Amino acid sequence: MSISNRKYKDSVFVDLFSEDEKAKENFLSLYNALHGTELKDTEQLKNVRLDQVLYMSFYNDVSYLVDNKVIVLAEHQSTINPNMPLRCLEYVSRLYESLFQSKEKYSRKLLNIPTPEFYVFYNGEDPFPCDKTLKLSEAFIESTEKPNLELTVKVININQKKRHPVLKNCKPMYEYTLFVETVRRWKKNDPQNAFQKAIEECIANGILSDYLKRKTKEVINMLLAEYDYETDIAVQRAEEREIAFAEGIEQGIEQGIEQGIEQGIEQGIEQGIERGIEQGIEQGSHQKALETAKLMKEANCELDFIVQMTRLCKEEIEAL
Repeated sequence: MSISNRKYKDSVFVDLFSEDEKAKENFLSLYNALHGTELKDTEQLKNVRLDQVLYMSFYNDVSYLVDNKVIVLAEHQSTINPNMPLRCLEYVSRLYESLFQSKEKYSRKLLNIPTPEFYVFYNGEDPFPCDKTLKLSEAFIESTEKPNLELTVKVININQKKRHPVLKNCKPMYEYTLFVETVRRWKKNDPQNAFQKAIEECIANGILSDYLKRKTKEVINMLLAEYDYETDIAVQRAEEREIAFAEGIEQGIEQGIEQGIEQGIEQGIEQGIERGIEQGIEQGSHQKALETAKLMKEANCELDFIVQMTRLCKEEIEAL
């Protein structure tokens, strides 16, 4: 199955803060909680979320123009990817491309572009600090005190036990985290009916009750898509591990062959040197014996005596 071409519906997070009829109110509440402001006019919000964003690049994304800023939000229920700054850089580049015409960028007049801010809301089950800032410069091969390009992403842990101030100051986000925890609990207790049971419990307890009453079926479909997405992520990571393992074996074989060839050459050289020395010694000894035999023959020594002393055969001695 090729998951790179899969199409997904919006997540509950995206719908709640970007697409729902009350999304702008929810987003403005979140914006005020993040900035300590009290903005109330939703008309000043402009949703600039990109369409057809590459799956695996950005999935749970929310983007708004507000107060001379472009705010990019994303939710992660799985492990935080350390490459989020790079992914945000790609994302905001496409956003700027959508906001300005190409010819405007070549104008002599300075373009006034909205200031970007990036937030990732971590809702996973793995341990993670309450706040963490990821920097693009941390990925640079060569680090410098003042990098020419920088992008920071603020990661906020919105799990209840972390008690982040944003939960206290933003009711929609607070209720959303309660909703996610309820879904997880029911997924463990009753996987078959988890989504329906979680929605019923939240409505009964006043958690996103208006939203869930209006969109029960849509929310169930979004949850199904979200969990399919998480499953695909897990499958892809497993496939990547298998590929890495296979590549490791292949590299190991190649390295083994190379090392074998190198060792064979080394051993061949060593054996050649040894054999050469042996042959050299043998040839030197034989030559020495011939010279000795010649001298003894000139001294009129008996043939048998010369053979005994030089270990040469009679034919070789007679030929001298």
